[in-house]
Amino acid sequence: MLNLLVKYAEDHGLALPPGFAPKTVRWAIICDSNGRFQQVVELGDTTQKRNRGMTFPKCPDLHPSVVAAGDKGERRSHFLVETAQVAALYGVEPEDAKLASKHRYFVKLLQEASPTMPEIAAAARMLEDPDELARIRAALEAHKARPIDSVTIAVEGTFLVESEAWHEWWRGWHEKLTARGAEARPMRCLVTGELTPPLEKHPKIKRLGGQPSGDALISFDKSAFQSYGLKASANAAVSEDAAAAYAAALNDLVSHHSQRLAGDLRILHWFAAAVPEEDDPLGWLEGGEETAELDAQARARKLLQSIRTGERADLGDNQYYVLTVSPMAGRIMVRDWMQGRFEQLVANIDAWFDDQGIVRREGTGKAPPPKFRAVLGALVRSLDDLPSPLVARLWRAAVNGDPIPREALSMAIHRMRADIVSDQAPNHARMGLMKAYHLRKEGGSPIMPHLNEDHPHPAYHCGRLMAVYAALQYAAQGDVGAGVVQRYYAAASATPGLILGRMARLSQFHLNKLEGGLAHYYEGKLADIWARIGDAPPATLDLEEQSLFALGYYQQMAADRAGKSNKTNSDENTKEENHE
Repeated sequence: MLNLLVKYAEDHGLALPPGFAPKTVRWAIICDSNGRFQQVVELGDTTQKRNRGMTFPKCPDLHPSVVAAGDKGERRSHFLVETAQVAALYGVEPEDAKLASKHRYFVKLLQEASPTMPEIAAAARMLEDPDELARIRAALEAHKARPIDSVTIAVEGTFLVESEAWHEWWRGWHEKLTARGAEARPMRCLVTGELTPPLEKHPKIKRLGGQPSGDALISFDKSAFQSYGLKASANAAVSEDAAAAYAAALNDLVSHHSQRLAGDLRILHWFAAAVPEEDDPLGWLEGGEETAELDAQARARKLLQSIRTGERADLGDNQYYVLTVSPMAGRIMVRDWMQGRFEQLVANIDAWFDDQGIVRREGTGKAPPPKFRAVLGALVRSLDDLPSPLVARLWRAAVNGDPIPREALSMAIHRMRADIVSDQAPNHARMGLMKAYHLRKEGGSPIMPHLNEDHPHPAYHCGRLMAVYAALQYAAQGDVGAGVVQRYYAAASATPGLILGRMARLSQFHLNKLEGGLAHYYEGKLADIWARIGDAPPATLDLEEQSLFALGYYQQMAADRAGKSNKTNSDENTKEENHE
């Protein structure tokens, strides 16, 4: 995985040498060639309400541990890009010796680097002049900048950070600050396999939703996690170059190729060879607009067919990589890692949609394939209630074709019961997930999208019976509020042997209220289902059988609604013909 991340960084031009990193800057302090302050300019897209600023691809960078390890009485800072409070003492109390020391170090770096280009010398003169600093602070306050906002310097229209004139000087300075003593003996790098001094503290990954300063993929700060007397990240030796590369890759993936599923769980994915956005099957699975949701499976099948016929041979042997991560107390927890052929990925996603195909609750055709987040939402009231390990396993089921976790089936059953008791409409994604569970379970029951009157399991027909009893009560009494379903569904789905006999006796009162033809129709329907159940309904149903009960109930209800709709349409057509 680390090797592939480094390759991603190299392929996308992200693998910068040690001491360099891309940075996003919110404000630019502008001065002339004599070091006289001119103005403060906001960078980035200023039309955005939450403008983050402008990203410079190659900025000087020091690891936080290096910045913190200043000499006695001296606080270190970064070079060329810093916070407004460090660069200009903006929002800093006069007695704050720590920030004053960091400001002096910032100016010192500019003075040390000034021989490389005269514009840096002008910037140093501006920032060591108290009057110019006062003008800068007034301008920042007028723009309502925050002290912690990042700033850089431009001289006569030239951003110092964009010049390469200071690069060689900075490399030398960086090597001096980060030099490790003789105790840093060479070790075999886990990524490159080369002998190299291991990096003690690795770069942080930003914007994962964990620590504001970022989270570490490789980190050892407790003795319980260390071995053989090794300190810090020497327990997983990685060279400085490789660490910088994998961190750059992860930061880019988080920013441009990631999707938050639920809670703090995030999916990062990429391909060995670039794939157009419209051909990215993970994009169809992760989300998208409702219009894209409606034809997601059709698009998957079309793309799969074009690969197999050779029309899109460029995609057939491509490779996909999917990383599932979440932040945890300043560290990154890798929940899952998947890779494989692109063609198999498309086939798996097509199967995911197909296995969840279920008839609409109105009985009018199949419901559209749900987005992955809709499937998650069918299990809980709030996505934040879902445990990350379960979300990761469901994601693997969608991408890799794995079975549906039994825990997800249990949650779907309980949510359906809650909906029935509160008289809520059945959820398509929830019913589809139950169906997919049985299709993917080894030796599972065959489940079709619509009603299967020949299903082999009695639990399925017990659910059908519940739906017919509910329809019979409605035909006899109309809307009575809490009917047989609301009162008996939960008990019948767990102990049908105890409940269905009682409902059979109750149904006789409802049949007596119907006209002969309608009563005969329901009598025949009930007799047919009872015959498929056998001598007697099961005494109890386990979790999987309860889901078959739920599917039987749902699909029978949908079939009955479709029948009523067809009858209504037929009656209307007959009236029109008679009128003509």
